[in-house]
Amino acid sequence: MFCVLRKVCWRRPGARRGVCTRHPTPAPRVRFAPSPTGFLHLGGLRTALYNYLFSRQRGGAFLLRLEDTDRSRLVPGATDDIEDMLEWAGIPPDESCRRGGDYGPYVQSERLQLYSQAASTLLQTGHAYYCFCSNQRLDLLKRDAQRSGQVPRYDNRCREVPPEQVQQKLAQGTPCVIRFKLDSGAEVFQDLIFGWTRHDPAAAEGDPVILKADGFPTYHLASVVDDHHMNISHVLRGSEWLISTSKHLQLFRALRWTPPAYAHLPLLLNRDGTKLSKRQGDIFVQRFREQGVLPETLLDIVTHAGSGFSDNRIGRRLDELVCEFNISKITTHSALLDLDKLDEFNRVHLQHRIEDEEHCAVLLDELRQQVLHTHGSRISDRSVLEPHYMQRVLQLRKGHVCSLRELLDHTHTYLWIRPKVTRQQLQEVSTEVDDITAAVMQLVASSGSFLSTEHLNSELKLIASRLKNTKYSGAMRVLRLALSAQQQGPSVAEMMVSLGEQEVCVRLQKALEANTP
Repeated sequence: MFCVLRKVCWRRPGARRGVCTRHPTPAPRVRFAPSPTGFLHLGGLRTALYNYLFSRQRGGAFLLRLEDTDRSRLVPGATDDIEDMLEWAGIPPDESCRRGGDYGPYVQSERLQLYSQAASTLLQTGHAYYCFCSNQRLDLLKRDAQRSGQVPRYDNRCREVPPEQVQQKLAQGTPCVIRFKLDSGAEVFQDLIFGWTRHDPAAAEGDPVILKADGFPTYHLASVVDDHHMNISHVLRGSEWLISTSKHLQLFRALRWTPPAYAHLPLLLNRDGTKLSKRQGDIFVQRFREQGVLPETLLDIVTHAGSGFSDNRIGRRLDELVCEFNISKITTHSALLDLDKLDEFNRVHLQHRIEDEEHCAVLLDELRQQVLHTHGSRISDRSVLEPHYMQRVLQLRKGHVCSLRELLDHTHTYLWIRPKVTRQQLQEVSTEVDDITAAVMQLVASSGSFLSTEHLNSELKLIASRLKNTKYSGAMRVLRLALSAQQQGPSVAEMMVSLGEQEVCVRLQKALEANTP
């Protein structure tokens, strides 16, 4: 009979009573524990985000722990990148190497003594043993299994080494590792997402290494020891670790520690169902940042791809994600990430930022720096760098552009640089250039004409209706060419409102006075 509790329960077949874990409901402690063998990508960001949402919703703590025990695969700069990107995304940890905390150190390579102590405890209680098998023997076991079509596994040979022989080999300095004795029989436990789950690790694999010859632990021991000593109450991690949970529960039981509750998040996959890979350079968070993608866009799209919410609308801000997150709504099927919708998501969130006074001030500064970097000395009038001008541009372009970078492309060059257009070019469009420009300048001279694009567009239609040989479209082509030297772009009315009355007159006058290209 299972012991059914709100969190995690397990029992061994034939056991007289189940072993159950209980957790206080207040102030959960969760962790995001990536390996700095690569930079933070969207899959890791999603895992960190769900941990952040879970902790924030319940007034708990979210910590960052770096699992750097695989020394051969560490990537320089990855440690800083992971925390940098979490801070940029707006989901900084409460505790980390950088921020400190009461449960540090927060990097595993600085916690080796704890793992050694745990391994010693397991040796003393008979739950672990020294293994002296050479790499050559292990490779031979692997090749033999592959030749016979079986899954390679350790044969647990060193379980049977007599104690006196063990001491002799240790005294001789024979290289060794420490392995954990797996109990046979399926572990049954309740996952907060996948429900009741059972797996018999001893039937599928040999006893796992928990402490390597260099004194560094493997993931299985390190994660269990750290979760205990850091008082982790809930583990939200990728579903690829679901099959290892029974092994971890055995370690908790052998060490006489209470395990946390487990919730395994379904994988975040590409739209075609393939697995996200760190080798795909286009899924790193830093790459999206460099492309002008907003942090709230990434948070929105990775949650939109999966589950955990009552509805899947676009445009949720972080505070809304915190309020609406519901772990019971997370489904077990994989989440498909459609990056083709990234522009749509970014457009919505850029509009939100433009409409927010505080965020808009940051955007104005970013835009100013980008304009200076892109156009620099080619800027004709430094007034385009003034906040009131840039704010007017952002207000008019919101909902039309997906990022600030679009305001620097060829279509929007007219916003920052005066075009070089001649009277001859304008006359090739219409013979009534003088009438069109004179009417517009007279319009500019009247007050209130640039109050809105709608009002200005009505005035421009009235001007065109008074022309003898030029239709409305032709008149707009003349003005568009004079103001921007382009054939396409925003409406002429929007161009004029963006540039302002004075700049419109300057550009029209310069075009009339320019006789040669």
